[in-house]
Amino acid sequence: MEKKWRTAITQHVGHETYIRGYRLLDLVGNLSFAQAIYLILKGELPTEKESKMMEAMLVSVIDHGIAPPSAIAARAVASGGNSLNVGVAAGVLAFGSAHGGALEDAMKFIQEGVKSGRSVEEIVKEYLENKKPIPGYGHRYYKDFDPRTKRLMDIAKELGFYGPHCKFAEDVEEEISRQKGKRLVLNVDGAIAAIASEMGFDWRLGKGFFIIGRVPGLVAHVYEELTTEKPFSKRLDEETEVEYTGLPPRELPAEFKRV
Repeated sequence: MEKKWRTAITQHVGHETYIRGYRLLDLVGNLSFAQAIYLILKGELPTEKESKMMEAMLVSVIDHGIAPPSAIAARAVASGGNSLNVGVAAGVLAFGSAHGGALEDAMKFIQEGVKSGRSVEEIVKEYLENKKPIPGYGHRYYKDFDPRTKRLMDIAKELGFYGPHCKFAEDVEEEISRQKGKRLVLNVDGAIAAIASEMGFDWRLGKGFFIIGRVPGLVAHVYEELTTEKPFSKRLDEETEVEYTGLPPRELPAEFKRV
């Protein structure tokens, strides 16, 4: 009879745990965390170059300050008197199309763009004419280039992972600037999307790379909040930080009053 749950990731043989066919205890002490992540996501052990590339991608998104929605959410929830795991979970839930989630969309865009064989000019024109945002491009702080993108692309070239997906991603950046008359930089999401595509990862794993890379940063933020800040310290000052845009105070109509 067919069993309810099926997986090719992990199994137990007796009391031993096996990951993708490899005994867990043989991995402990022998694989780096990035190598273990590659194995569990891809199903096979990485080469030395794949290990280095994976390491670089994950480190590049480990944190980006206290301002992003995920850090704000994580610290605010922890400030409400919650435990570390609750705060971190709140941070992860803040990942969306404008923060972290763009990586998945960018991988899909890049993979489909390369596979289509269409010109970059035609693809960019279609997006701009339909006023559709191109995932993986633009950044609130970086206007000329995203330094994390440059670093990752340099490493990709050095390790042999700069191919058609990376070239497509950079060509789109230049084409956006040409057609729009305004530069939208290839951001770190777009860079990881291009390189991960080059490494053969499915676009549906895109958001996973950001989650795996950013969770350590969220853990650090929540721990700091719990150990150095007072509870409920993230309450807004309604006089100086809040602008009320609703109706002025008004009386409840008499027909609604019961007390």
